[in-house]
Amino acid sequence: MQILKILPSVLLLSVFPLISNINPVIAQQNLANCQQPNQGEYLLLVISPTTENQKQLRSALPTELKTVICKYNNQTVTRIGGFKKIDDANRWARYIQNIVGLSAIITTRATQQAPQQAPQQTPQQAPQQIPQTTAKVTTAKISYNPKILGEGYAILVDYFNRPEMVSSLQKSVGGDVGFVSYGQRPYLLAVYTTNQKEAYNTLKKLSESGFVAILVDSRKVVLLRSNVR
Repeated sequence: MQILKILPSVLLLSVFPLISNINPVIAQQNLANCQQPNQGEYLLLVISPTTENQKQLRSALPTELKTVICKYNNQTVTRIGGFKKIDDANRWARYIQNIVGLSAIITTRATQQAPQQAPQQTPQQAPQQIPQTTAKVTTAKISYNPKILGEGYAILVDYFNRPEMVSSLQKSVGGDVGFVSYGQRPYLLAVYTTNQKEAYNTLKKLSESGFVAILVDSRKVVLLRSNVR
């Protein structure tokens, strides 16, 4: 009888380590998507796939910086918000890279454009027929040779499967636009540079123009096409 009384508690002690090991895995799988930044806010998304990464990062940051573990492009990241200047976000990104050894993405919210008022039509005016056009993305005639970009900064633009954005992006950057893969997702490459100031200015300019742009470590970007049009 004494053995039977002891047995349930022994089983409980044996199962508890298994439960404690499973819970972090379940938590990682059920992460919500990251909340987008507020207007005028720069966001830092630190790629931290393991609980050990997250603990190291949290211990290296001051308590006033709020962090949230979430999903971005199917990657587990630590979201750090509240930066009003891109220089502040960049300083923290460099600090995290140097101290913890984790890469970070800097992103911001596209500036909302004021909606244009539709012209009023008088009863005598018949609506004009607008010709339908189909936009296409064509690549320059170059051989397909994917390669990883070198050290530096890459400004990527999410085009939301809208090929017509290529033309407006080319006008904004004043040059060619590439096609790349980052985090197993396609993006338009607005700028690849080793100049920090150029990268920050481009990110700010594109965001103010209404593009959803991010600044990333170019060593994590695979160049698929150097020029699309």
